[in-house]
Amino acid sequence: MTDFTYDLHDDGVAVITWDVPGKSMNVLTREAFELVEGFIDQALADDAVRGVVITSGKDTFAGGMDLNVLGNIRAASGDNPAPALFDFIMNGHRILRKIERAGLDPKTNKGGKPIACAIPGLCAGIGTEIALACHYRIMADTPKGRIGLPEILLGMFPGAGGTTRYSRMVGLMASAPVLLEGKMLEPAKAKGAQLIDEVVAPEDLMARAKEWVLNATDADIVKPWDQKGWKMPGGAPYHPQGFMTFVGASAMINGKTKGVYPAAKALLSAAYEGALVPFDTALKIEARYFTQILNNPTSAAMIRSLFLNKEALEKGANRPDVEDQKVTKVGVLGAGMMGAGITYVSANAGIEVVLIDQAQEAADKGKSYSEGILDKGISRKKVTPEKKEEVLGRINATTDLQALKGCDLIVEAVFEDPGVKAEMTKKVEAIVGEDCIFATNTSTLPITDLAKASVRPEQFIGIHFFSPVDKMLLVEIIKGAETGDRAVAKSLDYVRQIRKTPIVVNDARFFYANRCIIPYINEGIRMVGEGVNPALIENAAQLLGFPVGPLQLVDETSVELGVKIAKATKAAMGDAYPDDAVDEVIFWMADQGRMGRKANAGFYDYDDKGKRTALWPGLADQYPHADDQPDLQEVQNRLMMAQVLEAVRALEEEVLEDIREGDVGAILGWGFAPWSGGPFSWIDMIGAERAVEICESLADHGPRFAVPAFLSDMAKNGDTFYPQAAQASAA
Repeated sequence: MTDFTYDLHDDGVAVITWDVPGKSMNVLTREAFELVEGFIDQALADDAVRGVVITSGKDTFAGGMDLNVLGNIRAASGDNPAPALFDFIMNGHRILRKIERAGLDPKTNKGGKPIACAIPGLCAGIGTEIALACHYRIMADTPKGRIGLPEILLGMFPGAGGTTRYSRMVGLMASAPVLLEGKMLEPAKAKGAQLIDEVVAPEDLMARAKEWVLNATDADIVKPWDQKGWKMPGGAPYHPQGFMTFVGASAMINGKTKGVYPAAKALLSAAYEGALVPFDTALKIEARYFTQILNNPTSAAMIRSLFLNKEALEKGANRPDVEDQKVTKVGVLGAGMMGAGITYVSANAGIEVVLIDQAQEAADKGKSYSEGILDKGISRKKVTPEKKEEVLGRINATTDLQALKGCDLIVEAVFEDPGVKAEMTKKVEAIVGEDCIFATNTSTLPITDLAKASVRPEQFIGIHFFSPVDKMLLVEIIKGAETGDRAVAKSLDYVRQIRKTPIVVNDARFFYANRCIIPYINEGIRMVGEGVNPALIENAAQLLGFPVGPLQLVDETSVELGVKIAKATKAAMGDAYPDDAVDEVIFWMADQGRMGRKANAGFYDYDDKGKRTALWPGLADQYPHADDQPDLQEVQNRLMMAQVLEAVRALEEEVLEDIREGDVGAILGWGFAPWSGGPFSWIDMIGAERAVEICESLADHGPRFAVPAFLSDMAKNGDTFYPQAAQASAA
């Protein structure tokens, strides 16, 4: 079997069907693309063929390009892969241009054969770029149907003609949500955005595509940019209106990316320069910028972490060799914000849920959280009333612990108190079956200690959800000292069911995510106490690509929580506690009643509606700005290394067992500079030797910046976390 097949029907329509054997989603390989070209040549040369329909044999159209193709080109090209990559991209442009021109006479624009694209479902990346090269695009109206160009989210941009074609179709301003934000649009919205031309019922898709082909005229198959007198919608760069559009787009990109995501800038450059020249020259410009981005380490790191590594973890890369542990009935203990969120994602994934709380009113309130999300989905036409009824029907909100009988997984999300958790563990284990896995949702309490309350510690595990549960992609699974393989497998299979990304770590204080994020927050607070201007701290963080600065993050998570964690940590560590300077600031903030966003007062001021306005001026009264402010680079180095060194120590101490989990977890868990690919990718990017130099430059700030032996040895030996071959493949 081949990835594409060719079938000439009796009505004279040649149907090219994309159906990659053994894969649930079509991805394009180099060899398959050449096969497509051969079929197009065959159709254009055959007088019996009146037109072509390109479609899929699956219920989706395409997931994009097989990224291993790019990796193989790099690996085979030695130290200078750019020429080979450019040639590969230009060959793709040539094939798509052949589809687009479809045998039209270059002088008269007549004599071509119409080519339609029949899209049965999800269509992304190169799949969308193939569709854009066709003359007419028809999409099936399905609930999960989406089409778009999400490459920007992986540190790339649409480089197979998508940038040039779509920006010329609708103008730069209208193309921005698809090109610069990577939005995937449902069929009706995609039609409004001109990504597709028509939406039909799934059963009518092929018939309508063939009907269009058989009735198309020469005028229907000539692209606007191949016609005389074509003008770019919204104005070209030299047009007054277009000039303002491009200036605004440039400002928007720099404002959002802070200059650390080169793909967005390259996309805009390709669109800008391409709009000044003929179409075929514009494709060449696009190819040059795309090649440049493929050779940028940022792109390689993002692809590796956000696509390859993330996908591997979601498919169970580190799952124990245990039979399937699919969850059928889950018990959620505690109907607060976390428990309510866990209930929703479980029920929405088709799992029966028993939601337990001490009071029926609290349990009902927890269930109403799911109802609220579903109602919002209905208002946005993403959820049907029938779907809402179905999901809510899976949730049994009750105070009766006996309802937990038959559960194969318990997720405990009660108050963060070891005594309360121990009491619930004992009560519930006396009711559920002996095979039931018991998971505790905690962000700080050691799993091994909590497992002492269990009669089956090998079936006791930590599952750390991030808030809000329905939006956050990461779930941290924590193995206690006695946790067995089946508990790990059960947790991984459950996380896969609820469509989250799991990482598995060993038990240690704060596990992995909080172990790294707390030092980031603390470093920002510590600098406030030193007299560093808070605006410098916050902007330094955002210029590194962090979604929020450390002070804003404290406000979001609450100063009160920070005080609670600090007190608990100091009690546990005693004289070894390193953060008294941090406590001075945060305890003072708490004494002032400035508890963060929830109190409408924290490091920032907020208006009556809870909107953040500006940094609180009163902070400078207590901690005046020093006359001698550090330079931006020093502040950034402190914020970055506070996290990165903890990640390295977590690996060194075997809390982390896989650097892929460290990188993916950092990006999804707390937004660690996504452009870097994560802390380990970042060290590879700058080199271990340079990382050691940065640590040494920060030595005067305290032992927290001491170089871990693991990193020191890497620098001496010239080692990297990822093998060089793997780095090339990621690109």
